[in-house]
Amino acid sequence: SDQNGNDFNYSLGDYMQTLQFGSSGPLVQFLQNILQKLGFYQSEIDGIFGFDTQNSVKAFQRNFGIFPIDGIVGTNTWQKLSPYINGDLGFIVPTNINYSYSILQLNLNTLKQLYPFLEFFSAGTSVAGNDIPVIKLGRGQNEVFYSFSIHANEWISSTLVMKFVADFCYAYVSNLPIFGYNARNIFNHSSIYIMPMVNPDGVNLVTGEITPLNPIYLQAQNIASNFPYISFPSGWKANINGVDLNLQFPAGWINAKNIKYSQSYTQPAPRDFVGYGPLTEPEALAIYDFTLMHNFRLVISFHTQGKVIYWRFQNYNPPESLAIGRIFAQVSGYSLEDTPYNSSFAGYKDWFIQDFRKPGYTIELGEGVSPLPVSQFDEIYNDTLGILVLGAIL
Repeated sequence: SDQNGNDFNYSLGDYMQTLQFGSSGPLVQFLQNILQKLGFYQSEIDGIFGFDTQNSVKAFQRNFGIFPIDGIVGTNTWQKLSPYINGDLGFIVPTNINYSYSILQLNLNTLKQLYPFLEFFSAGTSVAGNDIPVIKLGRGQNEVFYSFSIHANEWISSTLVMKFVADFCYAYVSNLPIFGYNARNIFNHSSIYIMPMVNPDGVNLVTGEITPLNPIYLQAQNIASNFPYISFPSGWKANINGVDLNLQFPAGWINAKNIKYSQSYTQPAPRDFVGYGPLTEPEALAIYDFTLMHNFRLVISFHTQGKVIYWRFQNYNPPESLAIGRIFAQVSGYSLEDTPYNSSFAGYKDWFIQDFRKPGYTIELGEGVSPLPVSQFDEIYNDTLGILVLGAIL
């Protein structure tokens, strides 16, 4: 249930849509991925429902006795696909496709079915009305919090944490270690609260789940037209209102405003617009309020890119922050650094360190230009698994 005690449930109807010729986006990528692993689809996973995909769906329907054999993925075809969506192919979280809000919902539904010891909450809703889910992993008194995809084109971080949750749950039920530590001991010692996608609307824009004919896409495109030097939609970091959610927190917000305004970000933009005040956006308010409800030992905000760990806000130096940061750097191979001045205000971890005087970190995953290619995923996961595990222990 959510923080107000309301029933919180993911079902097929929450994310199922009819996929047919002409459709595009991450759900089509997921479909192509499954059909390819089943041997029905031989072409590139491109997220475009063309003739090859249509013929593959028909072959799947024919093989499983689904009528009519029309190449349309409706309710009956989805139901036949559901075992493979739910892990029968040996994976739950697809790591080789764009990770959108619909893919997240599919994975949350699967995890809920397979692992009833997980708890799910709603932290609020986005501008476009999408739920902002939270997963609770563990039942111990040591509470920690991890957040992901506060920036839209950093969606690969959501893939990272969802695979971590799936791997942790498997280790827990199998009584196996994860990163050398007993999963059951971690589960009993700590409660890991995970917000896997803070900015679902922005993620949907960047990943292609929001199509060019959608009014939301057109609204974002209109905002982006004022910043022609920023690639659209791939350069979009903000929420769908054009506000950078990681510049929304009351930790030197005026400083952030002055810096970003001097860089000409004085109006809604694909990135770096601070908004018209702190906590004006529902997604920022959701993570802010959720944090106030808990007594987190530490928080980690995952971003891309740079292979860097930022650990401090101004002159605040909470006990153990540096020591824990050094361990994170050691297990990941990432460098531990101070945040560059022009990016050192109004972030989520900045506010947490300032108000709670406890360790807070920003982890910059991978290297390159965001959105990072999925070809980097395995390296990112291997580098940062230790941080995800040790964050609940240290």
